[in-house]
Amino acid sequence: MDANRYGPTFQRNALAPGILGALALIIAQLLFDTVWFETLRFVIAVLALIVAWFALQAKHWWWIPPMLAIAVAWNPVLPFDFSGPVWVGAHWVAALVFLAAGMLIKAPRVDERADRGR
Repeated sequence: MDANRYGPTFQRNALAPGILGALALIIAQLLFDTVWFETLRFVIAVLALIVAWFALQAKHWWWIPPMLAIAVAWNPVLPFDFSGPVWVGAHWVAALVFLAAGMLIKAPRVDERADRGR
């Protein structure tokens, strides 16, 4: 049986949360002094934990510390009072980390269709 017959042999589970996290970080810069910023902090922290979970599942452990750092820095429960150009730069760096993790974290695809024939 041809392994490539059904498509790629890997899947990128972290791609969607990585893209959403990057978008949330970019949008958050426009809403710094609003009530929506706190909501976006929650979204960013949760998406970072989701990407970290997918990294753990894919055995790409080196992505876990940066994602945990993002989850802690943007957590809404005990928020850090960051401001200024360093905080704006941190948003851009974190967005790039989200995108890179989403593109590079990949896990082997488990083909359920091949298992049905057994």
